[in-house]
Amino acid sequence: MNSQTRAALGLALHTSTSADSTDRQQPPGLLLARSIALAEQFAVSRRQVELVALEEGILPERYRRSYGTIGLEGQLALARATVGVVGAGGLGGWIVDALARMGVGRLIIIDGDRFEENNLNRQAGCTEATIGHNKAQVVAERAVLVNAAVEATAHVAWLTAENAVTLLAGSAIVVDALDTLPARMVLQQAAQALGIPMVHGAIAGYTGQVTVVYPGDAGLVSIYGPGPWRERGAEITQGNPAATPMMVAAWQVSQVIKYLTGKERGLLRNRLLLLDSQAGDVTILELGA
Repeated sequence: MNSQTRAALGLALHTSTSADSTDRQQPPGLLLARSIALAEQFAVSRRQVELVALEEGILPERYRRSYGTIGLEGQLALARATVGVVGAGGLGGWIVDALARMGVGRLIIIDGDRFEENNLNRQAGCTEATIGHNKAQVVAERAVLVNAAVEATAHVAWLTAENAVTLLAGSAIVVDALDTLPARMVLQQAAQALGIPMVHGAIAGYTGQVTVVYPGDAGLVSIYGPGPWRERGAEITQGNPAATPMMVAAWQVSQVIKYLTGKERGLLRNRLLLLDSQAGDVTILELGA
């Protein structure tokens, strides 16, 4: 977008704020229909409209309920951010959905798998109509249906040591929504190489765990040891009921949002959150740095 278009769009936005935003403690709002119309009028993307609006102190109404938590600056930080999500199944589908609803501007989604019938019980992107379809592609399309101001890029590929850094380039933070330990280690190594944090999550039965690994941290090695690592864990026997990936994905998303909005205090760095919904227990373990 050139400076002339940017200036004209900014002016148009100030004449387009919603009459509903009368509270002086709240910023003026931009209604969805007007955002769509402006994108068409100026031949720009919906993301560009939202970026300019936020830069002008105008809040898209779809984020009104997030304002009290993250504010305008936080919303703008999300709109400018790129997040990589590796795995588009049980955890990844819910993670992508929530990040899109929060207004993260760009999502990179990586998964080489296709939906199967046994995914219907817990995976957000899996419906009877999407069985047999690529998970990454379906979840990316769903993200745009939720929020057309989000740019979602799908990579139908398995993450490897050879492709990880290239596929995740440009990400501010990556999310581990994988289901094998060797692949998680590859992702952690790629995040370290890119100099960005990784939010790890894992599930089995009614339990789950979350931690945040910064560059230089031992991270998953603190939990699983130096290797060699088994492909699968307790989820093979305990299964994954629907509520568990939702529960863990919500915690992973909260870590991403806090990091992107500059609220790093309280992040689960060098700490492992253990959730057990069957016992009703939540435990935090300190990990070695």
